[in-house]
Amino acid sequence: MLYIVPSPIGHLKDITLRALEVLKEVDLILAEDTRTTSHLLNHYQIIKPLSPYHQHNEHKVLHHLVDQLLQGKKMALVTDAGTPGISDPAFLIIRECIKVGVQVECLPGATAFVPALINSGIPSNRFAFEGFLPQKKGRQTLLVQLATEERTMIFYESPMRLIKTLEEMIQYFGSDRLCSVSRELTKVFEENKRGTLQEVYDYFKLKTVKGEIVIVVEGNS
Repeated sequence: MLYIVPSPIGHLKDITLRALEVLKEVDLILAEDTRTTSHLLNHYQIIKPLSPYHQHNEHKVLHHLVDQLLQGKKMALVTDAGTPGISDPAFLIIRECIKVGVQVECLPGATAFVPALINSGIPSNRFAFEGFLPQKKGRQTLLVQLATEERTMIFYESPMRLIKTLEEMIQYFGSDRLCSVSRELTKVFEENKRGTLQEVYDYFKLKTVKGEIVIVVEGNS
C-alpha cells in the first residue's frame, strides 16, 4: 500500500487525525526533504524511518521502492507542504504502482491553492490550476494562450520572481484584470493582497517579499 499524505502548508495543526494515524502505521515515509518532515514528525512524537524522494532522485529510486511495496511494505509519501502531486513529485510512483497492482490511497488534506482561491473574492466555480509558469522555454507562449482563458487562473510563484511575473501578467492579461496574491498562508504573517494586477504590482514592488506565493487571476470576461 502506498499512501499519499498531505502535510501542513504552514500551521502544524493543519493535519488530519487520519494522516497522523497513517504516518504512525507505515513502515517507511518517503519525504521531499527529510529535515522538514522530521520537524513535523517530532512535533507529533512519531518515530519512523525516512527516505528522500524528490524531483532529483525519483527516477533513480522508483523501481527499488515499488519492489519493496510489492513485497508487502506500507509507505507514506509526503512533501514539505501540501498534497504530493500538486507541483511536487508523486505522479511517477503512483503511475508505476497502478501499473504493477500496488494499491494507492490519497488522503484529503492541505493544498495551498484552495484557501488562496476561496479568499481571493474571485469566482471559484470554474478555475484552471497552472502551478509554476515555465521559467524560460514556453513561458511567453503559455502567457499568450492564458490571456484568453475565461476561467479563474491559479499560479504558484517564488518571492524572488513575483514582481517579474506580475509585470508579465500586466503585459499579457491587462493591468485592470483582478487578482489576489497570497503568501505565508496559515502562518503568523499570512497576507492576502487583492486588487487589479496594477494595484497589486505597485504594492509588492515597494516591499521585500518573503514566503511561498499563490497568485489568483480573474479569467478573461
